[in-house]
Amino acid sequence: MTAQEQHETVEDSPVGWVAKHIRRYVATDGADGGSYHGYPALLLTTRGRRSGTLRRTALIYGRDGDNHLLVASNGGSAQHPARYLNLSADPTVEIQVGGERFAGRARTATAKERARLWPVMTTVFPTYARYQKDTDREIPVVIIERSTGTGAR
Repeated sequence: MTAQEQHETVEDSPVGWVAKHIRRYVATDGADGGSYHGYPALLLTTRGRRSGTLRRTALIYGRDGDNHLLVASNGGSAQHPARYLNLSADPTVEIQVGGERFAGRARTATAKERARLWPVMTTVFPTYARYQKDTDREIPVVIIERSTGTGAR
């Protein structure tokens, strides 16, 4: 983490229930919030592509070996979620899983990877399958690979 980033403010999701979940997750170092209605949850911090502001949200996640998987569903909306556009512009992210925080690089799964990983994520959260039926866009699967450096964002 750079000296500048250590002093930057992180803006939590403006969605009330998500912000409450994030506050609980952070306050308990992941002991409360690491699961959301029985689904595994992590905190993702991205950099806003236009504002440059660090933005944090809570998301359901899956695993593929050492990698963490996210789905850019936006509830089945026709538009990608802002967090996906942000990580597409700047793939350097920070995630918190339970009490562990680490830097990573996000990338969109290739078509071949998505074919294998989409069923993994619909097993984790079956509603993703309905979201895909609700939209014409192919919902991306995002792979977060842990950075080899020691610092977080």
